[in-house]
This record gives sequence, structure tokens and C-alpha cells, in this order.
Amino acid sequence: MLKLRLKKGGRKKQPSYRIVLTQSESRRNGRPIENLGFYNPCSKKFFLDVKRIKLRLAQGAKPTKTVQSLLLKMT
Repeated sequence: MLKLRLKKGGRKKQPSYRIVLTQSESRRNGRPIENLGFYNPCSKKFFLDVKRIKLRLAQGAKPTKTVQSLLLKMT
């Protein structure tokens, strides 16, 4: 099953995340199928590729709770 989830990056005590499409069985920082956005919790900035996310959701990908809340903030 495909999932939309966060992939952690950034420096110590300054996290940033990429919103990625990946297999549900893969590791958190494993190789993603596709990068779909960016989220920085420190500055509260985020970017989402809405067209690609809508396409992937229509194909059956499931977002995690955190990604779902970011999607709701976008609309």
C-alpha cells in the first residue's frame, strides 16, 4: 500500500520534513517514490504539490494523520 508520509531532515533541534509518497512497509527515511512537498514546523511554512497529491490520493494512496492535517490546512 502506498502512503503519504513525512521524511525527516534538517539539523539537530531544527527539523524539517519532506512530504513523500512511499511504500507503507519502508523505513521513515527510506527511498521515496515521489517528493510531493515540504514542511518546516519551526517556521510553520509548508509547500504542497496539490495536483500530484490529488492524483496520488485518487490512485489509492493513504495519508498519515500529520499529512492529513497539513492537507486540511491547505484548503
